[in-house]
Amino acid sequence: MAIKDQVPVDSGFPAKTDGANIIADIDLAGKTAIVTGGYSGIGLETVRALAAKGVQVIIPARNIPKAKEALADVEGDVRIEEMDLADIPSVRAFGDKMLEELESLDLLINNAGVMACPEEHIGAGWELQFGTNHLGHFELTRKLMPLLEKTPGCRVIALSSTGHKLSGIRWDDPNFEMEPYEKWQAYGQAKSANALFANALSRRLKDSGGLAFAVHPGGIFTPLQRHLPQEEMIALGWLDENGELSEMAKAGFKTPEQGCSTTLWAAISPKLEGKPGVYCEDCDIAEPTDPEGPMARYRGADPHICEDEAAERLWAMSEEMIGEA
Repeated sequence: MAIKDQVPVDSGFPAKTDGANIIADIDLAGKTAIVTGGYSGIGLETVRALAAKGVQVIIPARNIPKAKEALADVEGDVRIEEMDLADIPSVRAFGDKMLEELESLDLLINNAGVMACPEEHIGAGWELQFGTNHLGHFELTRKLMPLLEKTPGCRVIALSSTGHKLSGIRWDDPNFEMEPYEKWQAYGQAKSANALFANALSRRLKDSGGLAFAVHPGGIFTPLQRHLPQEEMIALGWLDENGELSEMAKAGFKTPEQGCSTTLWAAISPKLEGKPGVYCEDCDIAEPTDPEGPMARYRGADPHICEDEAAERLWAMSEEMIGEA
């Protein structure tokens, strides 16, 4: 794909549609989905909507008791399994279990993530946000490829973000070993990686008829902001001086129920057939970023996440990094 492929298709759904309404008229009974981060924020609402439509939903969780508590009121076929995205052996063990127990996998929704956290390194020295948001999902998906390849019409959704505009891939220093750590650049790199991953994966699913897409869910207050002090959220314009939602946030932010809508649209929409690897936002394919527009920081796909060459370079680099684990 290329930036020219970022052409909206007029989905018919407003940006602030509740996710349950996206799939209200779609028959999903008997489907199987894995949703990482499915017990918090928009991941929880994604699970709730899918389970209500008869989907068997498997939620890999680092904290099993917390997951059980969060999912206690979710009706449907919901199953929790142990996995920690920051621990590659844990990811592989979960993948092996799924390969043994599942016959097919219709949806893999790589939703979990961390944002703007203090500096930490995991695995073979990987920066935490890149290692968790990208490499953990990269290895999970690779492990589950046999299931995806034998499931007609499977879809993989990678949760990216408008944060991709903050940084492309730091090819020579992805783990901030040569330069001082900067949490927003690290987040931006991880979100660019999520989008490029969907691009590269789409080619690997082509022969079996699968599709992969990147999704920006929108601005939503969830536990993702747990590492941000209140004064920083005030400086960002998300909160007013009293610590309440600012007028900008009230106008632009979505509820968690609305925040899962683009994920679910990308998971089921027939309008995305023949459009592998595109980046979606507000229940549609995102337009290319207008660099002169007033919303350039918050809307649109930047060219660097739509480059096939960069996507393949990232895939090869990720394989090498995983090999070092």
